[in-house]
Amino acid sequence: MESFLIGCGAGFSGDRIDAAAPVVRALVAAGKPAAMMFETLAERTLALGHVARRKNPESGYEAALPALLAPILADCVRHGIPIVGNFGAANPCAAARRIHDLGCSLGLSSLRIAVVQGDDVRDRIDLDELSVWEGDSGLPESPEELIAANVYLGAREIALALTQGAQVVVTGRVADPALALGPLVAHFGWSWNDWGRLAAGTMVGHLLECGAQVTGGYFADPGYKEVPDPATIGFPIAEVSSDGSAIITKPPGTGGLVSSRTVKEQLLYEIHDPAAYLTPDVVLDLSSVRVECAGHNRVRVSGARGRPRPPTLKAMVSFPGDWLGEAEISYAGPNALARARLAAQTISQRLRLRELDVRSRFDLIGVASVFDSDKGELQDAATAECDDVRMRLAVSGKAPEPVEQSLQEVLALYCCGPAGGGGVRSQVRNRIRTVSYLVPRELVAPTVSFFEEGQS
Repeated sequence: MESFLIGCGAGFSGDRIDAAAPVVRALVAAGKPAAMMFETLAERTLALGHVARRKNPESGYEAALPALLAPILADCVRHGIPIVGNFGAANPCAAARRIHDLGCSLGLSSLRIAVVQGDDVRDRIDLDELSVWEGDSGLPESPEELIAANVYLGAREIALALTQGAQVVVTGRVADPALALGPLVAHFGWSWNDWGRLAAGTMVGHLLECGAQVTGGYFADPGYKEVPDPATIGFPIAEVSSDGSAIITKPPGTGGLVSSRTVKEQLLYEIHDPAAYLTPDVVLDLSSVRVECAGHNRVRVSGARGRPRPPTLKAMVSFPGDWLGEAEISYAGPNALARARLAAQTISQRLRLRELDVRSRFDLIGVASVFDSDKGELQDAATAECDDVRMRLAVSGKAPEPVEQSLQEVLALYCCGPAGGGGVRSQVRNRIRTVSYLVPRELVAPTVSFFEEGQS
C-alpha cells in the first residue's frame, strides 16, 4: 500500500503562524494521501481556555486558529488533505463555528467539520473516588473549586470522523500522538487491537507533536550542534508505511535539519519510561526502536512495540492557585553590582517591616538567576564586577493585595533606592495549579458530531 504523509503545522499554542504553508506545499507536491496535524494545547493552555469561556461563551479555543488555518485551508480542501487539531481546547464547538466562518470567507461553505467531545469530565467524576497519578502524589491537597477536568482521549474518534468524510477534525484534550494516529488508522484500516501498528503510529505522532523540535528547533547549540537557518526552520513531515515504519523529513528549501540526533532527542522527550509510554490507545515500548539515516534530512524510524492500552485514562484537573508577582529594575555602569545588591537588600527589609504575607525570591540577572537558589547563594558569592545588572523580585501569596504591595516597593526604588535605577516593569497574575488523576474508561463517553450552520 502507498505510504501516507502527515505534516505538522504547530507544536504548541504560540508557535509560528507561517510554519504550516511550506508543509502543505510539500504534501501537495508529493501527490500522495496525506493529512495535516496541529498540536496547540498544553495543560495550562486548556485551563486558561476554560477561564476565557466562563467570561465569553464563544471563547475558549485557540486564539490563533484563524491565522493558523487561513493560509492553508483552501489548499488542503482542494487536494483532499484533512486537517486534525486540538485547537478546540475548552470550546471545540465554538472553534468549529469559527472554522466554518473562515471557510465561508474562502468560498468553502460546504466544509465538513467534525467535532470530537467527551474529554470534559467535570460533571462525571468525584475526585475523592479517583487515584492521583503517581507523579503528582506528593502535591498538596486541592481546594474544592475546579477550573477544569479533562481526560486525554485517544485516536478512535478522530479516525471515525475521517472515515465519515471530515475535512477538518476539531478536538479538545486528546493525547498529542493521537492527532497522527487517528489519520493513520483511518487510512490504513489498522485494527484497534493491533498493538504493534498502534504503537508505531503513536511513535510517529510523538515525533511530530512538538513541531520543529524534531527538525532542529530546541536543538541548536552554536559550536556544538549547528542548525542551518533557524529563522526559516521547516516543520516535520512523516512518510508512514502500512507496517508503521516511517521516514521523518521536512519541506525542501526550508531551514533546520532532520538527523538521527534530532530524532532521538524528540523520541525521548517527556518519556517517563521508554519501555512503557502510556497512551490512551496503546502502551508504547521504545526500547527496540531503530533510528537510521535514510538520506539528506531523512531519518527512518522502526521497531516500535506495543502492549494493550491501560485500563484508565489520565485526566488533567486544574484548580485556582496562588498569586505571582514579578518586578524588575536595572542598574548599569560602575559599581552596578553593589547597587543592585543594595536594592535587593532594601526590598527584602521592606517586606519584613511591612509584614507582607508573601514568599519572595531575588535574582540579579547578569550575575546569577537561573542556576541560583531561592536563598541566593550564587549571587552572594559573585565577586567579578558587572556593569549591567537587572534586579528581579518574584513574590507569591494567597491573595493579590500583598503581592501588589510588594511590587510597589520596587517602583519606590526610583527615589528611595540606590543611585541610577531605571526601567521598572511589573506584573501580577493568578496562577493555575494542575493535578493528574486516573479516570476509569467507563466514566468517559467520547462523541463525534458534524458541525451544522446555526447550531449552538
